[in-house]
Amino acid sequence: MNSSETLSGLPHREAAGRLLASGWSVCGLGDWATVWRSPDGTQVARISPFEPAYGVFVALCHGLDGNPMLPRIDLDVALGGGGRLTVMEFLLPVSAEEAGAVAQRWTDASPGDPITQVRHEAERLDAEAATSVPFWGGLDHNPNNVMKNVHGEFKLVDLFYAAGLEIYRVLLEDPATIANRFAPHQREYICDIAAISRMSTPEEIARLQSAAASIT
Repeated sequence: MNSSETLSGLPHREAAGRLLASGWSVCGLGDWATVWRSPDGTQVARISPFEPAYGVFVALCHGLDGNPMLPRIDLDVALGGGGRLTVMEFLLPVSAEEAGAVAQRWTDASPGDPITQVRHEAERLDAEAATSVPFWGGLDHNPNNVMKNVHGEFKLVDLFYAAGLEIYRVLLEDPATIANRFAPHQREYICDIAAISRMSTPEEIARLQSAAASIT
């Protein structure tokens, strides 16, 4: 994997180009990010062009480094214009039954269960972020956020979210509020997130781009 010095500060497209040139391939697409898998299959890289919330999850993983319920993060860098690139161990999806069992552990686990430590720290970070991160959404209990590594060990991912629907509603209706909540260097690529490129009509994209341009 390229070093942090090589990737830090690059625009998201250039960072993705570096991965592509190094043999990485797109393996996933979410609302905020694309996910790339390394040539040897051991790592994935999450690239988001505009990222208000993911740093809180990274802070959780770093703060509880070694907790078996959290993925190993190998690299995390800020990208130019407000994006983020995070490299972690490759994970696999789980069945609905497995996800449900982990969700039950989140609620009922004993103090000695490592998921209890994750829950307590996640709740602390959630409360903190609610006062500091614009358009904070909170804890995300999506069953898809339960995964497992190649050894079958369960991992919790993407435990927090930003209120994306609200961000883009406000961008269209009151772009000055977006300008007040996000500094220019944090929102340069606000219209480039994966959900917009995947689901918006050309007319919707044009309206969003026009609103964003009005505050740059």
